[in-house]
Amino acid sequence: MKISILGSTGSIGTQTLSVVDNNKEIEVLGLSGNSNIKLLEQQARKYKPKVVAVADEKNATLLKIALSDTNTSVVGGQGGLCEVSALSEIDTVVTSVVGIAGLVPTLFAIKNGKNIALANKETLVTAGEIVINEAKKQGVGILPVDSEHSAIFQCIGNHRQSEVKKLIITASGGSQYGKTRDMLKAVTVKEALSHPNWDMGKKITVDSATLMNKGFEVIEAKWLYGVEYDDIEVLLHRQSIVHSMVEFCDNSVIAQLSVPDMRLAIHYALCYPNREPSNLPQLDLTQIGSLTFEKPDTDTFNCLSLAIEAGKKGGTMPTVLNGADEVAVSLFLQGRIKFLEIAEIVEKALFEHKNTLNPTIDDIIETDREIRNKILKDW
Repeated sequence: MKISILGSTGSIGTQTLSVVDNNKEIEVLGLSGNSNIKLLEQQARKYKPKVVAVADEKNATLLKIALSDTNTSVVGGQGGLCEVSALSEIDTVVTSVVGIAGLVPTLFAIKNGKNIALANKETLVTAGEIVINEAKKQGVGILPVDSEHSAIFQCIGNHRQSEVKKLIITASGGSQYGKTRDMLKAVTVKEALSHPNWDMGKKITVDSATLMNKGFEVIEAKWLYGVEYDDIEVLLHRQSIVHSMVEFCDNSVIAQLSVPDMRLAIHYALCYPNREPSNLPQLDLTQIGSLTFEKPDTDTFNCLSLAIEAGKKGGTMPTVLNGADEVAVSLFLQGRIKFLEIAEIVEKALFEHKNTLNPTIDDIIETDREIRNKILKDW
């Protein structure tokens, strides 16, 4: 298999390369990054891709100079990301770019007949219907890399959609599990980033703490599996061993279990439809002891409810949800707002937005730009 990786210097991107290191059948022909030019140069020298893209044009120029002694071509901007995502030789694009920046190159890859190993939540959150319809039109596969959606995909297997009664998405509860709103008022950035089970990027770790990440996954599930929102349930599962479950029409429930390691989902997506041996960690249930499940506290952590409501309304509401959350989390990480203000900013943005139904990609991009500018102006 020949692949490109969008966002190769991020958490998912580096873990994907770790999987590649242990699979001689996978060849990396394209890489992309943005600000971590030193790491991107190291990756380019190790994997010798045909093309490397850098979203930031200035950084692209710097990398081009740094790699001038190699045969790797360096391209910049969104056009560069699209070039890497549509190389004629590749089979699959791993889309792990953080944020809405991954939408256009992912859609471009689909239009060029590339299968997608999807780790970029914003692609389906903001433009799920457009992306899924285009994938069906082009006859390409969208293989989820998120552990929860990989679990659902594996549980459904060859079952007909009509046999699926309910999807059950598990959530660790993040770093702030069990706290009251009064306790959340004083949460520091360091505390929010202290996830008990997963090693992830800063944005998704904060989203895990607010439960916004789980709301995004509910919206993704609606588009990936064609189910209604009322047929998707979220359960808190602190051990992060059961990654999700599917309840079928006969009331049987099938679950997928593994240790909390993203490389397992990445490995599955890259090897699909086969299951190939790996050297990744094994699950020992005797060491776990017990598995617990409970309903989330959506009164305290209301980002989950905000996300589901935005998903149900559709149109440009999920774009506002995503854009507002990206800006709010960034402000929190910079120390400019408090933890609880993340949800407040998102809720205000959703309340004030005039929804556009059946949006085009241009509508989505413009809505995203407007909502970001408005929040940054206010804060």
